[in-house]
Amino acid sequence: MSQSLDIIFQELDSVQTSFETEIQQIAEPDALETLRVKYLGRKGQVAQFFKKIGTLPGPDRPRFGERLNALKTSLQSSIDEAQSHFSRNNGESKDKLDLSLPGIAPSIGHRNALMLVLDEIKYIFRGMGFGVRTGRLIENEYYNFEALNVPDDHPSKDLQDTFYLENALLLRTHTSPVQIHTMENENPPIRIIAPGRCFRKDAPDATHSPEFHQVEGLAVGEGISLSHLKGTLVSFARKLFGEDTQVRFRPSFFPFTEPSAEMDVYFDDRLGWLEILGSGMVDPNVFEAVKIDPDKYTGFAFGMGVERIAMLKYQIDDIRHFYENDTRFLRQF
Repeated sequence: MSQSLDIIFQELDSVQTSFETEIQQIAEPDALETLRVKYLGRKGQVAQFFKKIGTLPGPDRPRFGERLNALKTSLQSSIDEAQSHFSRNNGESKDKLDLSLPGIAPSIGHRNALMLVLDEIKYIFRGMGFGVRTGRLIENEYYNFEALNVPDDHPSKDLQDTFYLENALLLRTHTSPVQIHTMENENPPIRIIAPGRCFRKDAPDATHSPEFHQVEGLAVGEGISLSHLKGTLVSFARKLFGEDTQVRFRPSFFPFTEPSAEMDVYFDDRLGWLEILGSGMVDPNVFEAVKIDPDKYTGFAFGMGVERIAMLKYQIDDIRHFYENDTRFLRQF
């Protein structure tokens, strides 16, 4: 760049700076027109620079012309934007724009009740020494079924029909695969919960959704017994629903735990006893699948649906409310 072109570019920068300072002070259309004539009029400051093109060496002229046209375009765009602003406001009021008036606050959303309950569940279990592990939404059949003592021909697999993908992959039906990955990668003692989204081919209705949230838990160590499981879950229920909460356990069946039990909570005379989660002692076949010695270690596992917990806690009668994003509903929590 020649010395003369460098000086002219500095002058163009100075014009741009002066213009930007002056347009910020414009408060009415007449003053804006005066500013336009000063800079972009036939005898304005920008026009004066076009007269300098002939004084430059031939190689410098294209670069100067490009820079000058860019400046002209930038100034004209700012003028047009300011004119549009005045046009919009003239239709509403002839008064000068009062920048001291408070603005209109944008409408913001609200945390979903599901996330509030999920955070509360995590807070309670963290207080009891459980870590939090998350896993992938896409799994293979081994981690979703087989490692959990659910072979391909097991009847319980029909209850967890899911969305199958290519290459023998699927959307996980529970967060239990996180437990398997954890036991494969960490040595006992283990004490974790696994929150996250799950998927099953359920038709949406008041109590079912093809996408839902679970929190599963796992404790593995030496000497862990059913009493540890019951003590942990009773403590959890009373922290979540209140210290006077009544709890009971009923025998049940899950392929990956033995013995297994469902835990019920008594809510009131109208609702009575309602199941909130399933649980049990980890089946030795699961330990063998992850190469943990079942003769040395025992453990318990449990799982709950976050939507069900939230519906019971807040007395919500339709699971679909959680997914409609209606702020009138969400602001209640």
